[in-house]
Amino acid sequence: MLILVIVLLALWLIMVVLGFAIKSLFALVFIGIILFVATAIIGIVRRRKSGSRNSGV
Repeated sequence: MLILVIVLLALWLIMVVLGFAIKSLFALVFIGIILFVATAIIGIVRRRKSGSRNSGV
């Protein structure tokens, strides 16, 4: 699961860089930023959930 989150974060960063590099794709910047933040939040939440479950064992 962690690898999937890392891959998605990398893809979103690439989208952001492409959006800044190509001015006509400026909307891609906002989409990339939103997806990056959403993926990071989901990854953090899931990691904390699974960590709290295993910490008692």
